[in-house]
Amino acid sequence: MREVLPELLQWWEQGHSIGVGTVVATFRSAPRPPGASMLVGPDGTAVGSVSGGCVEGAVYELAQEVLESGDPAFQRYGISDDDAMSVGLTCGGILDVWVEQMSRETFPELGEVAADIDAGRAVAVATIIEHPDAQWLGRRMIIRPDEEPRGSLGSSRADAAVRDDALGQLSAGHNATLGYGPDGERRGEGMRVFIWAFAPPPRMLVFGAIDFAAAVAKVGAFLGYRVTVCDARPVFATHSRFPAADEVVVDWPHRYLAAEQDAGRIDGRTVITVLTHDPKFDVPLLEVALRLPEVGYIGAMGSRRTHEDREERLREVGVTSTELARLRSPIGLDLGARTPEETAISIAAEFVADRWGGTGERLAARDGRIHHTLEG
Repeated sequence: MREVLPELLQWWEQGHSIGVGTVVATFRSAPRPPGASMLVGPDGTAVGSVSGGCVEGAVYELAQEVLESGDPAFQRYGISDDDAMSVGLTCGGILDVWVEQMSRETFPELGEVAADIDAGRAVAVATIIEHPDAQWLGRRMIIRPDEEPRGSLGSSRADAAVRDDALGQLSAGHNATLGYGPDGERRGEGMRVFIWAFAPPPRMLVFGAIDFAAAVAKVGAFLGYRVTVCDARPVFATHSRFPAADEVVVDWPHRYLAAEQDAGRIDGRTVITVLTHDPKFDVPLLEVALRLPEVGYIGAMGSRRTHEDREERLREVGVTSTELARLRSPIGLDLGARTPEETAISIAAEFVADRWGGTGERLAARDGRIHHTLEG
């Protein structure tokens, strides 16, 4: 929903009803992830995408029907579905799409949710998309950490189960469709709930204010990370040299990282890139980084000789083989990169592959599906 939120909020504030189609689950090589949304505005304008073009026409028509009737709808589009073939889902994947009407009456909390998202505050929206009792369909609950939920799905049992799971999805930063019994039973089926998990953007910490760091910061910002560049040298760590970074910090890298960990600002989505290739910075920093309980990626720049020397120094300060195995060094995938910008793409390719379980191989050289399975 993030990418269409400005248009959605504008129409909502004006008192209009909007048709909203959302991918709630994907199977096989689906082109868009859960949470991708398309709007049909009051003037018939289409905004956003649920499939990159494959089924937009069908979802557009369904959204118009929902706007007219006021009743939400659930539709599966896939290669095994004759109707899906007729609308052109040629990628071989399957999409589950939930279409509902949004307005001030049906979603009065949207303004508050949008404010949370804009401010980077964690908030989840849980919506019932399948239930044996049609009256439950479309019921919504707003979940925030350390607060009581707003709204109800229909029973205290269902509310409690979904709240716990929504908080888990928030911590991971993943949207998902989860299944329960009709009253929220953990073991059972009949009720499916889609959870939009609007977590703050993941962080990228770039250590070393060198020319490569500017390119890495730019790619990180493009991928949606909140980017921090940190270096102990104030003459190099300046905002003018790193315009793509959200913040530039002058501090000893190991001290800054330890403080961020103590403040609870490092999690399993955090990307750490160490670009200084200077032992007096690298070794203390990596000693802290490799012992973090949760982190998404740790990579360090340098030649193989630099890596071997760095690894020996880390062992001397007590870093174990298990801890060293978390380090990606030399950093990046083998793209033959030469320039800072090409190197930044190489680094990004590696941490994206780590995040989603990719291999880094050429897709043309592999058989089978293009996308790794991410089922909701």
